[in-house]
Amino acid sequence: MQEVYVFLKKCETYFIATSEGDQPRVRPFGTIDLFENELYIQTGKVKNVSKQIHANPKIEICGLIGGEWIRVEALAIEDDREAAKQHMLDAYPSLLERGYKADDDNMVVYYLKNATATFYSFTEAPKVIKF
Repeated sequence: MQEVYVFLKKCETYFIATSEGDQPRVRPFGTIDLFENELYIQTGKVKNVSKQIHANPKIEICGLIGGEWIRVEALAIEDDREAAKQHMLDAYPSLLERGYKADDDNMVVYYLKNATATFYSFTEAPKVIKF
């Protein structure tokens, strides 16, 4: 899991795919956090992505660095604990500037459960990590 975290952190921007009915939805994300041995992402509850995850927690993440990329299939499980939210805010202080707070009703963090991460490149065989 550490290798997945490091790769996504280096990406700075990666993409998350959700579904809305029968329509796939993809958008850029920039937060990734390692808290209590779980990998976390963050968004706002008022955003469509949060509503889509609530309706169907199956997500995919894709990130690219040069000629290497990662795909992560997982369930996004909400963690409403203030400590998990605060850890994300400590890792990304810019979220405070965007109005997020650990104790507000909008900030939401999800940890990745039953995840399969696959690292790819044009020169090596894929590498799979499950967590």
